[in-house]
Amino acid sequence: MRWLTLYARSRQVPASTAAVTLVALTVWALDRHGAGPMDLGLAVLILTANVAAASVGLGGPDVVLERTGAIRWVPRRAAHVLLVGAFAGAALLTVQAAGAKPAPTEVIVRDAAGLVGLAALGAALCGAHLAWTLPTGWLGFTLFVPTPNGTVGEVVNWMLFPPGTTASAWTAWVLLAIGTVGYAVAGPRR
Repeated sequence: MRWLTLYARSRQVPASTAAVTLVALTVWALDRHGAGPMDLGLAVLILTANVAAASVGLGGPDVVLERTGAIRWVPRRAAHVLLVGAFAGAALLTVQAAGAKPAPTEVIVRDAAGLVGLAALGAALCGAHLAWTLPTGWLGFTLFVPTPNGTVGEVVNWMLFPPGTTASAWTAWVLLAIGTVGYAVAGPRR
C-alpha cells in the first residue's frame, strides 16, 4: 500500500481530486433545483475541466527517474489513464444522480473516454504539464468552428452529438485507445 500512496502523491492525485470535486460541487450548487437539462456544450466544458484537472498527474516530478525504474510502467500508466477518465466522468454522473441534468449518461461516458484519450496523447506528445492542451483545444475548436455536414461533422465535433451517433462514438473510443496505448508505451514526454 505504501507504493500506491507514494505514487498518488507524486502524481498530484489529492490536488486533482480536490479540483474535480470542486467543479462537481459547483455544478451541483448552480443546478441543484433541476431547472432542466443543461446545454450540452456546457456539460462538455465541465467534463473537459475535470479531465484537465486530473491530467496533471499523468507525469511525475522526474520523468528520467521513471524511465530508469525497475518496475513495469506500461500497465500502471494504462490504468492511470483509465482511472482519470472514470473519475472525471463519475464526478459528472454523481452530480446528475444528485439532481442536476448535465447530459445523457452515454454522452458523458463517451466524452470522458475521448477526452482522457486526448489528454494521454497530449502527455505523450507534449509532456504531462501540457496534457490538458489537446482536450481543451479540441473543445475550443468544437465550440467555435461551425459543424461540417455528414460523417465529417460527426467525427470532428464528436463531443456535441447526441447519444447513438456511431461516428462520434467510434471517434471517442479510438481516441481513448490511441491515447492510452501511446502514453502507456512512451510515457510522458520530458
